[in-house]
Amino acid sequence: MARASRSTARKPRLRALPGHATPTPEPGPRPSPAPSPTSSPDEREATLDYARSVLEAEAQAILGLTGRLGDSFLRALELVRDSVQTVVTGVGKAGLIGQKLSATLASTGIRSVFLHPTEAVHGDLGRVGRGDVILALSNSGATEELVRLLPSFKRLGAPVIAITGDAESPLARGADVVLDIGRIEEACPMGMVPTASTAALHAIGDALAMAVLRARPFGSAEYALLHPGGKIGRSVMRVFELMRSGPSNPVVRDTAKLSEAVVVMTNTPGRPGATNVVDRQGRLVGIFTDGDLRRLVEQGRTNFDVPIREVMGKRPRCVGPEVLVLAATKLMREFRVDQLPVVDAEGKAVGLLDVQDLLAARYF
Repeated sequence: MARASRSTARKPRLRALPGHATPTPEPGPRPSPAPSPTSSPDEREATLDYARSVLEAEAQAILGLTGRLGDSFLRALELVRDSVQTVVTGVGKAGLIGQKLSATLASTGIRSVFLHPTEAVHGDLGRVGRGDVILALSNSGATEELVRLLPSFKRLGAPVIAITGDAESPLARGADVVLDIGRIEEACPMGMVPTASTAALHAIGDALAMAVLRARPFGSAEYALLHPGGKIGRSVMRVFELMRSGPSNPVVRDTAKLSEAVVVMTNTPGRPGATNVVDRQGRLVGIFTDGDLRRLVEQGRTNFDVPIREVMGKRPRCVGPEVLVLAATKLMREFRVDQLPVVDAEGKAVGLLDVQDLLAARYF
C-alpha cells in the first residue's frame, strides 16, 4: 500500500476497513491563535490609534487633490456636460468606484453607463457611440484590460478622460484629458491594499459630477423625476402629483342640499371623507367633511334638505397644486385636519388632498 503524503494539516480520523489497521493522523504544529485587538487596554488603544491613522491618511489623500484641480478638470467637465452619454470604465476596486460614479451621474440627469473592460472586448463596446465620452479609472494607469481598449475608443470617436495616479502611465498617454490624483501611499500595513487611493478616486469623481451638475440647468423638479421613490422622492413631490382630481375630486354647488353633498362624498371614487363646496364659477367657498356630519347628528340637526352652505365649513384652509406635499402635510398636522382643498390661481377647486393618500405615501 502506498503511503499517504506528509502534510502539516490536520487529517480527519478514518474508519478502519476489515482486515486493515486504522491509519493514525501524523502530528503537526498547530497554528497559533491571532492575538485579540482588545485583549488588553494597551492593545485596544493601539488598535484605535491605527484605525484613526487610516482615516487621517484617506482624508489627507482627498485634501491633497484640491491643489491638483485646474484646466484639465475644467476640460473634463465640459466633455461630460456636453456628451451624449458618459461611459465609465475600470477594473477591480477602481471599477467599483466607477460604478458608483456612473450611478451618481445618472441620478443628476447625465446619461451614463458602466462598461466592464473584459466584457467590452467581447461585444459590449456596442454601448459606446459617437458623441459619448469615456471616464477611465485606474490608479496605476497600467491596467492591461483598460489600456487595450484605448485604440477602440479612438476608432469610435469617443474622447477619453483618464483618472489616474500616474500621469506618465500608458492610460494617461493614450487619453485626451488626464485628471492626475498623484502618487498616494495606501493606508494599510503592507502599503498595498487600495484604500487611500480609492478614497481619492471616489472624491475626485464626486467633485467632477457635482461640478457638472452645477454647470447645467438641473433643479429639484428634474431631480424629482429621477427619484420618485423613498425619502428623496417624497421631499420634492408636489401636491398635484398626489391630490384627488377629475372624477376623484368631490365637488358640490353651494346651493345643493346636504343630502346631495353626502351622496357625492359616498359615490366619488375612493370615498373621500369630504367634499369641496363651490360657487357658480367653480371657486371654492367651503368644505363639508365626515366630521361635520357627525357633529350635526350629535346636535340633532340632521335635516338633509338644508342647503349645504348653511352647515359647511367656511373659509377652509387650502393649498395650490404646486406646493410641496411636505408643506401641505405640515399644514394638516398644525391645524389637525384630514383634508385640504386644492385651488388654482383663480381660486377654483381643482382637487382634494386626503390624509389617506398621505398615509399611503408614507408622509405620516
